Formats: sequence, structure tokens, C-alpha cells
Amino acid sequence: MSSVIKPYQDSDKSKKEQVSAMFDTISQEYDGLNRMITFGIDMSWRKKVIHLIAATKPNKVLDIASGTGDLAIMTAQKTDAQEIIGADISEGMLQVGKQKIQKLGLENRIKMQWADSENLPFEDDYFDAISVAFGVRNFENLDKGLMEIRRVLKKGGLFIVLETSVPTFPIIKQLYLLHSNYLLPIFGKLFSKDAKAYRYLSQSAKNFPYGKDFNNILSKNGFIEVTNKPQTMGVATIYTGRK
Repeated sequence: MSSVIKPYQDSDKSKKEQVSAMFDTISQEYDGLNRMITFGIDMSWRKKVIHLIAATKPNKVLDIASGTGDLAIMTAQKTDAQEIIGADISEGMLQVGKQKIQKLGLENRIKMQWADSENLPFEDDYFDAISVAFGVRNFENLDKGLMEIRRVLKKGGLFIVLETSVPTFPIIKQLYLLHSNYLLPIFGKLFSKDAKAYRYLSQSAKNFPYGKDFNNILSKNGFIEVTNKPQTMGVATIYTGRK
């Protein structure tokens, strides 16, 4: 990427500060708009992530950029993990997540915690599995965040990323760009308190490295057995790697 994409380009605050403030602003509407924008398909991608996590039979799981806790909740429902932490830098998103978890009676297994992906407050080699869904593109320093993730992951542990990607098939790519360039900002303007937030989400999705490029980034930061599996004709990709 030639320049850092931030939610508010006219602000002097760091990307990290801007992302935190942005998600605080849209936290109450995020779940509903996310389902609308992806036409609900994102839940099928998340289920595949959980299936991969469950196969490792983890006891301790960390979900970074957990937002309102969807993946953390699904991890509790579909695995026997006894310690699940949903980490995020947005207090607004964490509060929504805590409310969802309380309603489901999962407080004894899931902890929603403020944490910076580039300075994780956990011991080395602590988690059996770590997930990030639609969050790595929001890291201010991607390499630093990935190195921190590798630090707190146990040897042999699974790291799994679900992130947007750009389809390569021409017709699907044109439809994707139409959705990303026009529909997503329109949804944001009509239904959100912060139209700039959804413009940022669109721009960051289009410009983030995907496929082999992101594989190479994971490998560069020490992950092994790196794979990528495009989803829904390439509009998203599931990446896996191990320590």
C-alpha cells in the first residue's frame, strides 16, 4: 500500500486512535449493518473459522479485534474451550459484546477485554488458537501485530484470519467493486452515524494485501504451514498458519 488508510484523513490522530473512535461511534449499529452489507454471508465464513478452531480441541482461545464478540461466542458454543478472550481497542464494541454474552449466560467462559494487538497483555506461548475476523487490516503496524500474535500463541498452535479480498474472476470482481465503491458507502450514509467509517471500511478492504501476498506476510513474521482459502468466489479469504 502506498499510503496509510485511516478513517478520518483530516485528523492528526494515529490510525489506532481513529479506528478505536470510529468503532466506538458505530458500535450500536455494527451488527445489523454488517449483516446487511454482507447479505448475511459473513456468518457462513465465521462458521468455517470456528470449525477449524474446534478441530484443534483448544482450551485457551484468543479472538483479536473481537468487536461485539461474534467469534468468541461461537467459539464457546462450538468448542469445549474453557478460557476465551475477546480482545478489542474499542470500548463501545466491547460493551455491546458483554451485553450479548450476558444474555447468553456465557460470562464464565468468555471475557471481553480491552487490548492492543501490538502490545498484548498475555504471557508467551499461552493460547492454543488465535483468530482475527475482519480486523488485521485495521492494525496500525501489521508486522508488529502479527509478531505479538505469534508470541502469545503456543508452539504448534493455530492462527486463523478471516479477511476481505478482491475476486480475480472479471465479472465477480466488477460486482465486488460496485458493492465496495458505491453500495457500502451508501449504506453507511443512510443507516450509520458515521458515513466516513463505512467509506474507510470500503477503502481498507480494497487495498489490503490478499491471497499469496498476505501468505508471504504471515511467513515473513514466522508462521509456518500457511494456507489461504478464498470464500464466496474470492470476496473473502480464510488464512491459517501455525507457530
